Amino acid sequence: MEPVTRRAAVLGAMGVAGAALVGCSTESNALTPPSGTPTTAPGTASATPTPTETVDATPRWPLTGEPLKNPDDARHIAVAVKVPDNKNEHPQIGLDKADIVYVQLDGYPAAVGRSSTRLVPVFHSEFADTVNPVRSIRPVDIPMLSPINAIIGSTGAYPWVLKYAKEFDDMIVSSKQYMTTKGTGAYSILGNRVRTLNGVTYYDRAVACHPKVLAKQTKKFPDGPQQMYFPWAASDAEVSTEVAGEDARTIVVPWMRKNTYPMTYTWSEKAGRYLRSMPWGKHVMADGTRISTDNVLVIKAKQVFGKIYASGKIKTTGPYHMEPIHQIINAEGDFYYAHGGKVVTGTWSKGEVDEVFQFTLEDGSPLKMAPGKTWVELPNSTARITIKA
Repeated sequence: MEPVTRRAAVLGAMGVAGAALVGCSTESNALTPPSGTPTTAPGTASATPTPTETVDATPRWPLTGEPLKNPDDARHIAVAVKVPDNKNEHPQIGLDKADIVYVQLDGYPAAVGRSSTRLVPVFHSEFADTVNPVRSIRPVDIPMLSPINAIIGSTGAYPWVLKYAKEFDDMIVSSKQYMTTKGTGAYSILGNRVRTLNGVTYYDRAVACHPKVLAKQTKKFPDGPQQMYFPWAASDAEVSTEVAGEDARTIVVPWMRKNTYPMTYTWSEKAGRYLRSMPWGKHVMADGTRISTDNVLVIKAKQVFGKIYASGKIKTTGPYHMEPIHQIINAEGDFYYAHGGKVVTGTWSKGEVDEVFQFTLEDGSPLKMAPGKTWVELPNSTARITIKA
């Protein structure tokens, strides 16, 4: 991927159309001559006028697509935090402030028959004061977050994962963990979440991250994300679900073998959003807020359990510590996008580590998403997604 001039696709006059050009250089993104520009030589027969493509010049937040009043407001690093999503680690804090929340594999791949999930809320247009609980980095965080140029809040990672992440420290900041930032205020311990079992004190549910403070722990990426992360529509009428969507009142995303352990999104006319549920019930945070989202994006990708080497090669057997891996680098697969109670489907593709996802609908046209907050599920490529009208 050609290096992108920082901020060009975010705050310049290119707007959303410019973001599409940054993410993909296909012929469909070529701009036609502006209205009134001659398309034939003087004195020759007039050709049929070519429709002019509308260019949205609205500055937008790169992770939500929402209009940006003051371009300077977006000139700061994005902060991602690793959050466990198992039942005994609920309730959580701060998820509702994130621009994007990724749902990724936490335990063994679904094919093994056991599974759990981990969340990655990404903050940029607004920061939660506190995010809790906090957990460790996974290999898939690198290709997910490198196109954003984020700093990752975590409790660390297995040594080979940290070494792998360090190879891309020109794209992300993975070194500012709980143990390496003591005394800065970037992390804290919530006393009410410290637990004692058989005389042993555990802090695994008590670590909290403070994104605003963590963002100050690095001087990297002061201009923020370099490009639009998703293909945002310039208007409501252009959103793909408005153009060709089918009814999708309920979306069920399974995370275990035999399509069990489902994450469910239910469309609420009253809220105008999708409401999220866990396998055991409604997804509710510590303050009682029900998790909801404007967009649901399901990216199906092959899951394996292994180790990634510096060459990028994945080994799934060996004496080393193995980690859950989503194969999204130089890969492709199926996706579902839901908004406003409707869904469209198609194929996703992703190139190198620092490249954004590309989404093509079944009719061959590019996906256009509605600006807003997005939850992204990354289930196995074999998962059977259920859509109920």
